[in-house]
Amino acid sequence: MLSEFLEHALGDSEAQKQDCELRGFVRLSDRLKRLFPRLPILLMLDGLYANGPVMQRCLRAGWQFMIVLRDKDLPSVWEEFRALQPRQPQTLQQDWGRRQQRFSWVNDIEYAFGANGRFRLKLHVVVCEESWQQVNQQAATVTETARHAWLSSQPLSRENVHARCNLGARHRWGIEAGFLVEKHQGYHYEHAFALDWNAMRGYHLLMRLAHVFNTLARFTRQLRDLFRQLGVRGAIAFIRTSCAAPWLDSARMRILLTKPFLLQLE
Repeated sequence: MLSEFLEHALGDSEAQKQDCELRGFVRLSDRLKRLFPRLPILLMLDGLYANGPVMQRCLRAGWQFMIVLRDKDLPSVWEEFRALQPRQPQTLQQDWGRRQQRFSWVNDIEYAFGANGRFRLKLHVVVCEESWQQVNQQAATVTETARHAWLSSQPLSRENVHARCNLGARHRWGIEAGFLVEKHQGYHYEHAFALDWNAMRGYHLLMRLAHVFNTLARFTRQLRDLFRQLGVRGAIAFIRTSCAAPWLDSARMRILLTKPFLLQLE
């Protein structure tokens, strides 16, 4: 619910888009630190935020991060990683679900940024190479491969690399999946419901609230069977119709709402 709105459209070019989103990150990080000064936070960020000022801001706030490191970003860091990794190999191979993974990492890579490299950070880089079997459209079994790289705020080790990468950094994709739900599964987030910017911001916040309430309701013990029987959209439609129908006693409902209630999740 702490969405940061980009107030000024700067154009369509990638450089202008990044500049606007990075300024939005500064505003949002200030709000987070002010509202939650002692909350432990792990930021999962995409490659847009792999730059010195963002990482410096996170470390000064006492936050951890896992940031996607694209091949074209931070060439000096990549150069150090490729030079040091063969000399001091740190690796872990494991099976994770149906995937065979190989992690390799290098800790304490010095990164200089700012005018004349006046600021310096110690970064930790990890690369995950994985493969898995999949059946294609021709019903043939093929081997798929993928490669991922991240910048970590904390040194990597055999004990923590799985948790930081698989259980941490990869969950950023789950956030993206939530946005897709809001766009394509009944919330109509891509539809312009108003031309007034304040109204659009209000719709965004109400939509996020609705998504939270629907998710909580879906996993409550009392409504679990209803969602299984009717599906998400059918259950929501049923609840809406029930609340709007005349058979509910409004006086009784007002009395019930004045009493504490229990929301039990499983």
